[in-house]
Amino acid sequence: MTVEVGKCAGKSASGTRLAIISPLMIALRQVTFARAGKPLVLLANELHAESGNVEIPASWHIARVAQETPALPDAAIDFVLDGDVELRRIERELVDAEASGDGVAIGHLHARYADIGGYSAKARVAEVLHGLGFTDADFQRSVSEFSGGWRVRLNLARALSCRADLLLLDEPTNHLDLDAVFWLENWLKNTPATLLLISHDRDFLDAVVGQIIAIDLQRLTLTSGGYSDYERARAARLATQQSAFEAQQREIAHLSSFIERFKAKATKARQAQSRIKTLERMEMVAAAHVDSPFHFAFRQPTALPDPLLTIEKASAGYADHKIIDHVTLTLRPGCRIGLLGRNGAGKSTLIKLLANSIPQQGGERKEAKALNIGYFAQHQLEQLRPDESPLQHLVRLDPTATEQELRDYIGGFDFRGDMATRAIAPFSGGEKSRLALALLIRTKPNLLLLDEPTNHLDLEMREALTFAMQDFEGGVVFVSHDRHLLRTCADELLLVADGKVSEFDGDLDDYAAWLAAQRSAEKAPEPDVAAEKTERLAQRADAKANRQAVLAQRRPLVKEIEQLERKLAKWNEEKAALDAQFADPAFYATVDRQKSEEMHKQAGLLGEQIDAAEMRWLEVHEALEALPAID
Repeated sequence: MTVEVGKCAGKSASGTRLAIISPLMIALRQVTFARAGKPLVLLANELHAESGNVEIPASWHIARVAQETPALPDAAIDFVLDGDVELRRIERELVDAEASGDGVAIGHLHARYADIGGYSAKARVAEVLHGLGFTDADFQRSVSEFSGGWRVRLNLARALSCRADLLLLDEPTNHLDLDAVFWLENWLKNTPATLLLISHDRDFLDAVVGQIIAIDLQRLTLTSGGYSDYERARAARLATQQSAFEAQQREIAHLSSFIERFKAKATKARQAQSRIKTLERMEMVAAAHVDSPFHFAFRQPTALPDPLLTIEKASAGYADHKIIDHVTLTLRPGCRIGLLGRNGAGKSTLIKLLANSIPQQGGERKEAKALNIGYFAQHQLEQLRPDESPLQHLVRLDPTATEQELRDYIGGFDFRGDMATRAIAPFSGGEKSRLALALLIRTKPNLLLLDEPTNHLDLEMREALTFAMQDFEGGVVFVSHDRHLLRTCADELLLVADGKVSEFDGDLDDYAAWLAAQRSAEKAPEPDVAAEKTERLAQRADAKANRQAVLAQRRPLVKEIEQLERKLAKWNEEKAALDAQFADPAFYATVDRQKSEEMHKQAGLLGEQIDAAEMRWLEVHEALEALPAID
């Protein structure tokens, strides 16, 4: 199949937006490659096709989020700015041109710098960093000071800020909270770049993309619309396929029956042979297959006391810094509580307080005697043992169970055959997340505390988790940036903001509006501040215009000085040669009077030219020095 992801000429102001789901293998213009990897690697020229052609305009700049970030000493804002290669190149060339006094080069470089928005680059990068959850104080922190998840955000900021023609994003919402997801969604809607992304967040796909590329059995299917449109089209396609399969099976049965009955009869032999050939030529229609590889449910808790957990006037934080204060909360069987709040507001701190993994500062905590907490933390994967297999993890957790029972259980999480006994070190993030969930569910918790459980999980596993949470009889408190999970599993929303935990009276659309209002309030400066900012911008614009005007005045003066200096050097050399001859007594004995007079006349003319040129040189220099200095 041929898929075009954008055109170099005639591209609209808002570029093409495509999403890839089920990333197993891709073919672009009959391209194939054997390695079962994500197709973005091919488009980023990090993997070569075994056959076919990949056609991308040579002038396009492609941006992709790096998978790893070394512990660099660079400041965060400089690291992000470094992603714009042309901007950084012009800045270096400007330094060199100013050092050499090349006014022409300086003028051209400043003009190009303005064309690419160089003067506002830091402001644009700051907006991206703020949107992804960084504070002003983070801008000057070195990259090495950030954790792995925040370095992923820095890589994402770098890709978003580099003025790309083609933007390749692989699971961009992983490691983001809901606040950052809302911001990224709006940013991607407005970018002029052609966007190709892989995501397992169905709400994010519905909001951002206009086409879906589904990859199944090494084939591509292109569907217009978002993920919901794709699901409807897929359901219709599978229904049609199943109907065609059943009709073909009936035809095959009828032909086979005729062949069996009449192939031995001479009068019917020719007809039987004809039907055999018909069967041989028939292109088989596969039965529609929609089964998910994941089948699991939360195990029945041993006990369901009511209430499970009560905290009253509790506070939590780190050292002397309180993050949440005066929290009162009662958790009962069947409660479904989703936590909302901006980055750093204290959602994870509240989950840790409920899990009793950080000390409670003040207030009371009352646990039911049979309370059994299942806590899934953001760093849960770090607690897995890389040298052990999924089956070994389960045996250590439940040593009394039979191997077959554990194999059946882990198979529900798609760890089957050799995969159940293979060391998990090379497993993907999604596979490790599935294993961590399997281990948590095996403990039969009656209170689930989940902090971003869908990170790295694909759509089918997220759907399986959604159904399992809906059927769970115990209590659930969870944080997630997956709006589908929040909408389908949360019966109650709590807002963590300004150190408080309160009931949120509204849905996720209301929360998005609340976030927008918060950002607007932060951006709206005081009148005096706004006036100062306007004045600074005006001063900057004036300074830029003055600089350009001065450069325009300097250019012809500098050029004239260079021309005068070349002429003076030549004339002084010629006059010095004539003066040397005049000083030699033998000159007058060998040269006649007429020739001597001509040479003296030439020397006099050269002297006049030199005097006039030196005078002009002084005048031009004075004019140059009278111009304002360039900062």
